[in-house]
Amino acid sequence: MLRARSGTKMFHVEHFQLPGRTPPSPTCAGKLAGMSERFGQSYFAQPAAQLGPALLGTIFTRRVEGRIRRARIVEVEAYLGPQDLASHASKGRTPRTEVIFGPPGRAYVYFIYGMHWMFNIVCGTEGEAHAVLVRGAKPLDGWDVNLSGPGRFARAFQITRADNEMDLTIGEIALYPDPAHRPRTVKSKRIGIDYAKRWKDRLLRYVDMNADRSF
Repeated sequence: MLRARSGTKMFHVEHFQLPGRTPPSPTCAGKLAGMSERFGQSYFAQPAAQLGPALLGTIFTRRVEGRIRRARIVEVEAYLGPQDLASHASKGRTPRTEVIFGPPGRAYVYFIYGMHWMFNIVCGTEGEAHAVLVRGAKPLDGWDVNLSGPGRFARAFQITRADNEMDLTIGEIALYPDPAHRPRTVKSKRIGIDYAKRWKDRLLRYVDMNADRSF
């Protein structure tokens, strides 16, 4: 994952044909009114460089203080396993990182700078240790909150260490497709990873420029 901080980056614009954006066959379990079925494990089994842009425009939901809160994901970063020197997986399997070597569709949550929780989605094939960091979202349904930056995002959704290893296919946190939204995806370098040698120049940050972003 990363040492997150804000910064201005040059963007590389690219239009993606995104795999996995067609929602799974709906069932009754886990649905919110007016929404498609939540994503299952097969969706999260995409490699991080595919899942990252595919997540843009999807709807992140959680019950916060008794209310279902929703936000559209607008910014993410992909981390590509042990060979990626910006990834925690590059240090090998440890008690902290064991979850990212596990099955796709799990939450990987960690604490940085003594003040911020970071929310990541484990993805790809089990053992490859791919993950996607959620860096920002647009609040929906009139929710007045700032979701710019991974720390603010996690704080608003009350994400803590207790959510680490949550199964996102059945747990309290869920992600849903929104076929009506078409993201315009731009790629850039990831933020705050100058220590990652050649990996610092990989274009693995994805931003939806079609979202109404106030940050």
